[in-house]
Amino acid sequence: MSSNVGSKLFPALIGALAACVVFAALAVAGAFDTSEDTSPASSGRDPVRTQPAATPSGGLDVAGLYESTRSGVVFVEARGQGPGGSSGSGFLVDDQGSIVTNQHVVDNAEEVDVRFGEGGDPVDARVTGSDASTDLALLKIDPSDVDGEPLRLGSSDQVRVGEPVIAIGSPFGKQTSLSVGVVSATGRSIDSLTSGFAVANVIQIDAPINRGNSGGPLFDGEGRVIGINAQIQSTTGTAEGVGFAIPIDIARRSLDQLVRTGRVRYAYIGIRTQDVTPGIAGAFDLGAERGALVTHVEQGTPAARAGLRGGSRTETHNGIDVTLGGDLIVAIAGTPVTGADDISRVVTRLRPGQTVEVTVIRGGRRTAVDVTLGDRPLTTR
Repeated sequence: MSSNVGSKLFPALIGALAACVVFAALAVAGAFDTSEDTSPASSGRDPVRTQPAATPSGGLDVAGLYESTRSGVVFVEARGQGPGGSSGSGFLVDDQGSIVTNQHVVDNAEEVDVRFGEGGDPVDARVTGSDASTDLALLKIDPSDVDGEPLRLGSSDQVRVGEPVIAIGSPFGKQTSLSVGVVSATGRSIDSLTSGFAVANVIQIDAPINRGNSGGPLFDGEGRVIGINAQIQSTTGTAEGVGFAIPIDIARRSLDQLVRTGRVRYAYIGIRTQDVTPGIAGAFDLGAERGALVTHVEQGTPAARAGLRGGSRTETHNGIDVTLGGDLIVAIAGTPVTGADDISRVVTRLRPGQTVEVTVIRGGRRTAVDVTLGDRPLTTR
């Protein structure tokens, strides 16, 4: 992912981090169903959330939304990861004690506690499953310790740039803090903090989030969770207007697989690519104005077995190193590819074992290569 000079991606949490993957079977079947007839809001527990959070004049009722959702947001504290441990946020998804957070908040923790509301008592939690590729983890507490209302999950598929969003979490340990902004971009890709692979279709927001917001919910204007706050891009590690949230549709897919099978599978192709712009395409006569240029093919991967070709030499165009000699991918499974981010975006939606047609330009000619996708490894090679 490109970034401004001097900027870095920071987890929105407090404390030390380490990377580990724990896949375990879960016992929360149906917890992530977002249909209206099975959501917590429609089951009669909280009729306030069945109505849009709007004032009579049509404006966003931020105060009303906060009051109707804050009880389901928790402070997460993990110990045993290093000096001081770490802390972040999470939210309740059912009345049986299932809580979603980021994996990097609880990685390698010996003990995990959650707290409901300001000054709430710590409640023991255990990590029942996690997905390194999307940086998500599921916690479980005793149902008798639940002291809040489960949040209603929405859909991130129709999120639009400019629509209002609300984030609630525990920045710097300040519990149930609220910030307001808008969606500033969609379809971004960011590197997962726990696997090294890219997370596609991420929501970019300008609602200020800081260390400690990790794992907290991002709401739309009707009080539905559309994302899980995960990272900030900053030169200092504090909010400077650019935050990123894992889309709830991706999170739901991950959590549903954990419930059904105890692990999460993602399709894998095994290539590294870079963007092709009209300027680069014209300078090197690549045969298409946009696409993803294959710079490297990992040995023993689906791409290698299918015969996809990586680059063999590097040249410079307007100060940008361009690796040439490899295939230029312009479509996968019939979906156009206009840049490197499209590769992870398209492949993430496919299944391991599925054979797909990859359309490439090779030596000036368009050709189709059949690739049988594999299982994504736990970390990059």
